[in-house]
Amino acid sequence: MNRALAAGLVLLGVAVAGVVLGLVLIAPSGSPPASSSPSPRPARPPTSAPPDAVDTAAVNVLAKAIVEAIARHDSAAFGKLTCRPQSAEALAGLQRTWDAAGPVTATLPQLPVVRGESATAVVHVEAAGGTKDTPFPLHKENGRWCVPG
Repeated sequence: MNRALAAGLVLLGVAVAGVVLGLVLIAPSGSPPASSSPSPRPARPPTSAPPDAVDTAAVNVLAKAIVEAIARHDSAAFGKLTCRPQSAEALAGLQRTWDAAGPVTATLPQLPVVRGESATAVVHVEAAGGTKDTPFPLHKENGRWCVPG
């Protein structure tokens, strides 16, 4: 696989892993604050229950959007899929990496796995230099599925 593409995917994976670890380390403990809404949301089923059909569909749409952004080398589109806004510098760096990689194909070799408000989508990328499968952690935040980072 093209070294630039592999380096870009590794850097993206490290950044995402760092954000996930950071969220775990700084997440507040205890129960969440009480809602001011008059009708409370029903309790979420235990994580061992099958995922909600709406969440599964939303994760599938997000995973396909990740694949499209990678295949089209569209860092701006990828930036819209993240939970936190990305800096222009970070997106420009990602764009340079993708541009240097040359043409690629990206696919989902399997359906994403949903576990409560977390999910994982494996993206398979093929380029002139080889292939790579990259797991993308996904997270539901404020009712929206996104890529942490």
